[in-house]
Amino acid sequence: MKIYIATDHAAFCIKEDVKKILTSLGNEVIDLGPTNDDRVDYPDFAHKLSVAVLEDSSSHGLLICGTGIGMSLSANKHIGIRAALCHDAYTAQMARAHNDANVLCFGQRVVGLGTIESICKAWCQTTFEGGRHADRVEKIEL
Repeated sequence: MKIYIATDHAAFCIKEDVKKILTSLGNEVIDLGPTNDDRVDYPDFAHKLSVAVLEDSSSHGLLICGTGIGMSLSANKHIGIRAALCHDAYTAQMARAHNDANVLCFGQRVVGLGTIESICKAWCQTTFEGGRHADRVEKIEL
């Protein structure tokens, strides 16, 4: 799977660890920034990643900020993006299986590295179930 990743300054400190986790799971990871921990505005990176995912329809995205809230709110402004704020492996699995979420969000200040690893693993190993869930996903984008 091709996964675009972006953070804000609050989550920059864990981005390399997350990229290693994703790569170890067999994914191609494309880093959209930032390149250092200088203060940045999370919506800028959420929008950049959302556009990349929409232009590359077979890809997915991963956004990380302090809590994950700002990134998920910003990404979900884009029609076609279904960004899920996940705090554990179960919510990541359900976001993919039932909601066909194409962008994963979490907060660096909310979850630790061990939980991040389990979230990423669940996200990458789960596919959309379709069926009755497909009708519901269609209703998201009215």
